[in-house]
Amino acid sequence: MQFKFTCFILLFSSTLLLAQKSEYNTLSIADSLKENANAVVRLNQIDITISSQRNMNIKTKRVVTVLNEKGLGEIEATEYYSKTSSVKNIEASVFDGLGIEIKKIKRKDFKDQSAVSGSTLFSDDRIIYLDYTPIQYPFTIIYESEVESSNTAFIPQWYPLSDYFVSAEKSVLNVNFLSTLGFKKMESNFSNFKINKTVDSPTQLSYTATNITAQKEEDYSPGFTTIFPKVMMGLENFHLENVDGNAKTWATFGKWYSDKILSGTTELSEETKLKMKALVGDEKDPIKKAKLIYNYVQQKSRYVNISIGIGGWKPMLAADVDRLGYGDCKALTNYTKALLNEVDVPSYNTILYGSPRKRNIEPDFVSMQGNHMILSIPNGDNYVWLECTSQDTPFGYQGTFTDDRDVLIMKPEGGEIVRTKIYEDINNTQISKGKFSLSQTGDFLGKIIIVSEGSQYNQKSAIENFQPIDKEAHYKKYWDNINNLKIDKITFTNDKEKISFTENAEISAVNYGSVSGNKIMFVVNGYNQFTGNIKRIRNRKNPFEIQRGYVDGDEIEISLPSGFSIEFLPSNFELKTKFGEYKTEIIKKDAANLVYKRTMFLKKGLYSNKEYDEYRLFIEQISRNDNSKIILTKTM
Repeated sequence: MQFKFTCFILLFSSTLLLAQKSEYNTLSIADSLKENANAVVRLNQIDITISSQRNMNIKTKRVVTVLNEKGLGEIEATEYYSKTSSVKNIEASVFDGLGIEIKKIKRKDFKDQSAVSGSTLFSDDRIIYLDYTPIQYPFTIIYESEVESSNTAFIPQWYPLSDYFVSAEKSVLNVNFLSTLGFKKMESNFSNFKINKTVDSPTQLSYTATNITAQKEEDYSPGFTTIFPKVMMGLENFHLENVDGNAKTWATFGKWYSDKILSGTTELSEETKLKMKALVGDEKDPIKKAKLIYNYVQQKSRYVNISIGIGGWKPMLAADVDRLGYGDCKALTNYTKALLNEVDVPSYNTILYGSPRKRNIEPDFVSMQGNHMILSIPNGDNYVWLECTSQDTPFGYQGTFTDDRDVLIMKPEGGEIVRTKIYEDINNTQISKGKFSLSQTGDFLGKIIIVSEGSQYNQKSAIENFQPIDKEAHYKKYWDNINNLKIDKITFTNDKEKISFTENAEISAVNYGSVSGNKIMFVVNGYNQFTGNIKRIRNRKNPFEIQRGYVDGDEIEISLPSGFSIEFLPSNFELKTKFGEYKTEIIKKDAANLVYKRTMFLKKGLYSNKEYDEYRLFIEQISRNDNSKIILTKTM
């Protein structure tokens, strides 16, 4: 009898072990879900309960099989908390590739720290996260959390597919809410995905998505937020920062925000008020006054990183920023606004999505959106936009982090959706003038002046503040077509009035020209070759996007070595397509001196997947022509 009982225990234990292996064994994942995937989301279940205007509970269960190191970011075991929200539960378990549990992670094992390093002011805003280093791949992690908040303004958006190169076995969203709160939703990009809306009633909403395969991030693909399925949610009657709010229209939302959240945050000391009046003196022009104030803010304050979603939308008091000399985007924007108020320059807090990849505030869905704040100053029918977190950005310049997107301006009379500054393709210029000489042994000696404006200013101006080693690495990458490159001298001129950045470089290289017998062969375009690789993508699925167009213009004088004559000179070349234009010309001044002229104009635009091969051919022709060579022969 004892033997039978022991056998039963062993059999029962084996059955449990087999069941455990079966559930999280990576071999049980369908091959279609592993294809192109760095991680497979086995289950992502989000249960949101909004029990009142002032209470929201979010429970998350996320089971992720990480196939390789690139998939680690999909664990997403992170929560934020503050005075208005608490993490009631957080834990995780780790399983090996066979589905056997190898680690339990309790709350005490998570990292818990201030959401902002180096600042005591935001000590109430904290982040708790899992810092896990795997011992092998693949592995599976189960992450569970429960967060409760009195802020009901931010309802998480639901993405059944969280990123490129990630597949989803099952994703579930369940939302319960009071009918009196004015719950609303917006569904986007559902076609071609397996998503089932299981409940849609006055108090409940549920979706289930199953077996969504991983999507490749094909070159030039739009951001995944614009093409992957998502559900945005919001309440007409919500609560934020201890204040009840209404967001039925952008106008009512903006007025509420100005009246209830921003009210009382712009008070300054009498000393600071007098200082601002003295700073602008007798100046009457509001834009010139704003420029003086903006320069003052850049000199006085520094930025500390705290996202708009963590710290809520209520900025710290302007007087505190004035005293401490630092703040996040909300704080510095509001501080600048307070200083401008004292010199009678109106300005408005402006909410947007800050990112080099353009993303709009969704104009047809009134809700809490955005991750960044800037300041807008009315200037006739337009606005001057101020990035208040930067100590280097020129007055009124919008770099690629905030340009050309729909934003929400918070005016006292109400909110308004406006487009930020659009830098037209033709104004995003890089104009180069220079020269180089070639020695009889093929050595290169050159000087060049490069002037960048428009969005190209944004890409270049940061170089000025690079460390010497980083500057050298930048130029060796930029001129990677020149072997044995030596940067002999480089200086910069940053004209913040014109918003123009100039690089003045002297460079040299041995063996730029290839010497063979009595011949020298070298690439005529020494300074600005297009070396980008446009991959051939068979059966491309996604549209492709050129987010910003530009114009490059080059005029380079070339001095040939004495004792050599031209055997072969590339023909002039011209190309015109829907994507842009390209032209090169070689002018022979005399037997020893040439002038090389090149213009490349690229147009921004969103193009269909069917047009990708045309674009690839356009770029390949440019790249091929940029590599055109001159052949010289030694004269007898």
